[in-house]
Amino acid sequence: MLSLIERRSEIVRQTESKGKVGVEELARMLNVSQVTIRNDLNALNSKGLVVRARGGAVASNRLTRELSMQERHKDNLSVKRRLGRAVAELIGSDVHTIALDSGTTTEEVALCLLDHRDLTVVTNGLNVASALARAAHIEILVTGGILRSRSLSFFGKHAEEGLRHMHFDKLVLGADGIDTGVGVTTHFAQEASLNRRMCNMASEIILVSDSSKFGKRCSHIICKFDRIDTLVTDAGIPPETARQLASQGVNLHIVDEAH
Repeated sequence: MLSLIERRSEIVRQTESKGKVGVEELARMLNVSQVTIRNDLNALNSKGLVVRARGGAVASNRLTRELSMQERHKDNLSVKRRLGRAVAELIGSDVHTIALDSGTTTEEVALCLLDHRDLTVVTNGLNVASALARAAHIEILVTGGILRSRSLSFFGKHAEEGLRHMHFDKLVLGADGIDTGVGVTTHFAQEASLNRRMCNMASEIILVSDSSKFGKRCSHIICKFDRIDTLVTDAGIPPETARQLASQGVNLHIVDEAH
């Protein structure tokens, strides 16, 4: 009998191969109960790896499922580097304490901050802390907590408690999905909870995301757009989305290819 990981991997493979699979079909194929398959599908749906449908599941668009850190780092890398430079410029030199969310785009922001002086950076991203480690004049505080290896992010009660008595001049927030009706979303419930705590501790929130995230809805809401001060993105943002966000009071900073 397959292990839990092997069984769920096979379910994802079957779903992507066929486009749609049913509970009964999977139960027979994998020799487990329909209850087990339903639990598997619900778990995979929460991670964005399949989309739950009546009687089974359908394949998830690659842009909506959660990718590994290595895969995500390769996606739109040149765009993310431009976004990183733009956010670093917005942070400026007179800011003393910032929070950087975990993620590949915020890692690019970190790499553009290496020459800053008298700056304290708080992060829940192991990759972000590692990128900043070579900076001689930046104090790095890591939230701690449980490390999620897939995203190199820390989460959990310990991580959230560590932020209780902190304040940030600016928070640079990432996202897995951005929808003008739903808000800023992510795949992982405990990561969303930590992000909400970070938002509550910040005077200003800068959301940074490449345009591939627009129109994507993940399972867990971080915040609505009335909490976002500035959105830094690329010129691929849909014009209607840009109009809707501007009407909600979000300051749009659109980076072109020459930035």
